[in-house]
Amino acid sequence: MTEDVRNIVLGLIAVGISAALGWLVRGALWKRRLRRKQAFFGLPENSESLLVVNRDAGGPELMVVRQDVFALIELAGVVRECRAHAQVVAHDAAQQGFGERTEFCVGNPVANRRMAAHMHSLLPGVRVNTEPEPVPDRGAFQIGPERYRLEAGLTEYVILARLTADQGQDARPVFLFCGQRAVTSQAATRYLARHHEKLARKHGNKPFVLLLKIVNSQAYGPDVVEVVADVTQDARTPLPTPARASHRAK
Repeated sequence: MTEDVRNIVLGLIAVGISAALGWLVRGALWKRRLRRKQAFFGLPENSESLLVVNRDAGGPELMVVRQDVFALIELAGVVRECRAHAQVVAHDAAQQGFGERTEFCVGNPVANRRMAAHMHSLLPGVRVNTEPEPVPDRGAFQIGPERYRLEAGLTEYVILARLTADQGQDARPVFLFCGQRAVTSQAATRYLARHHEKLARKHGNKPFVLLLKIVNSQAYGPDVVEVVADVTQDARTPLPTPARASHRAK
């Protein structure tokens, strides 16, 4: 074997070794990211999860409004990437506790019984104005001392929460997407799907409650989202009765 041939062979071997090492490193990094994602969502491989959603028009069949369908698609993608499974359940059919399976609950407590129960049990510092008449505070959120009013199509709010029951380290989380309108729930699920790594770095696997604002949805749909505040403490602290909160509109 000549010197030139030997150098070529050694070069090819070096390239092969480098490629193999690069493939192994990339694979290890991908697996570590997957494990972190699975831990954050409480979705180990082949686990089961619930997607809880409103019924449309109160019919006997599970008909879902268009915006909620988009929200479910976002969440189904997250579940699939975690190599887990999802079951779509109507809000009035999910008659079970939580902690055994990860749950994603989408909707407003006015129309979603499951959401109303979670808000009552887990977020006692949040009130939603359910006044049916078209008053200025209709649909407004009160979180601690602040009130956030709905301006349909211009300024709308949604609560994005990751919560767990007091059942130890193995309890699976429930994710709440409680919006003032259907488009806000879609925006919150999309925000979670896109920013889960940042949220995991900041909060770990601990509970958190974020208030998001959707800006000018009549022009931009669910795409322009701003984080208003981390309201975890206020949302989990029971409001006084009667509430002595300010009525300052955001």
